[in-house]
Amino acid sequence: MAMNDLADAFYDELRDIYHAEKQLLKALPKMAKKASKEDLAEAFREHLAETEEHVKRAEQAFEETGKAARAKKCEAMAGLIKEAEEEMKESADPEVMDAMLIALAQKVEHYEIATYGTLCTWAKALGYDKAKDLLGQNMKDEESADKKLTKLSRKINVTAMS
Repeated sequence: MAMNDLADAFYDELRDIYHAEKQLLKALPKMAKKASKEDLAEAFREHLAETEEHVKRAEQAFEETGKAARAKKCEAMAGLIKEAEEEMKESADPEVMDAMLIALAQKVEHYEIATYGTLCTWAKALGYDKAKDLLGQNMKDEESADKKLTKLSRKINVTAMS
């Protein structure tokens, strides 16, 4: 795809995060299953429900581009998920695995926060007000998930140290 202007870049990046969110729909249930602490597993299940909404909002955000909601493989998310899958195969005490799962999930959250931040800035510049609001809601959810993981890590990291 030719990148002739900011609208092209916006569409390309939106396609990327759309695919990233769809990848997470498959990864989050695996992470929830691997978690030994119920509150961590529940956090992953809650974020799965949010991720389903993120996909819907991204689809709605495409409307302002005048182009189809088409995913483009997100190599960054594919790499993060591959890393998580490999880490989940490691032999680790349950508390240590939980700490590792949080670290892996926070890498994902930070990637998404950065991407949604860029998309919101571009949407504002392009006058895509609806897209800016929708993607801004996704960003707030990602920031909230990151904070929840940080809070869980304070307790889980202590148990992983012993």
